[in-house]
Amino acid sequence: MIWVIARREIAAMFLAPLAWIILAVVQAILGYMFLANLDNFFLLQPQLIRLENTPGVTDIVITPLMQIAAIILLMVMPLMTMRSIAEEKRQRTLSLLVSAPLSMTEIVLGKFFGLVGFVVILVSLLMLMPLSLYLGTSPDAGKLLSIYVGMLLLLSAFAAIGLYLSSLTESQTIAAVSTFGTLLMLWIIDWAGASLESGQSVVAYLSMLQHHQRMLEGVFDTADLAYYAIVIVGFLGLTIRQLDRERLL
Repeated sequence: MIWVIARREIAAMFLAPLAWIILAVVQAILGYMFLANLDNFFLLQPQLIRLENTPGVTDIVITPLMQIAAIILLMVMPLMTMRSIAEEKRQRTLSLLVSAPLSMTEIVLGKFFGLVGFVVILVSLLMLMPLSLYLGTSPDAGKLLSIYVGMLLLLSAFAAIGLYLSSLTESQTIAAVSTFGTLLMLWIIDWAGASLESGQSVVAYLSMLQHHQRMLEGVFDTADLAYYAIVIVGFLGLTIRQLDRERLL
């Protein structure tokens, strides 16, 4: 039943114009940035040849592109998660779903995997730009894999947080704004850690930026994977608990 709900969610996304608009706008913006980075790489190439251990096309073109992509998608994902549960509450269709012979865990996981399905489509389309470089150069395949997995984990964490905040309200606007604020706080929290003498490592660990940056650099660390697992499982657990509490009221 989880996959039935997930397919329903994906179908509902693409029946509305928002998902198509987001895919088109994100591709257009990042496509322009990709071409700009590629042009800069060609301008720098004569100078890079003279240096030892020079950064490759992946470091100069793809890594900065995905850094920008993460910031853009931090603003976009709240628009995709805001309706997940808030809209069901507003239209009173959530009660019908809850009354079905389904556990709350199945409902929440179904909605989450529906969002993850959209994330996979979005990130896979973005990765077509780095893969196109194989036509004329040799990108670092290991770093490309790390970037792909890192983007999937990052956006899945965004989806889990947005799903929980959508479960707290009937207003899509409130859900979107609160999700954006939470994601932004988790993104820049390490800025505060830089000014703290004690607890700096703890604050840095909470920062999504730190974990995402390491994966963009091609570093697979169990600490980063554990961070994303804790965020995703933790917020999905909070969503299940919130909906269970409301069902008992």
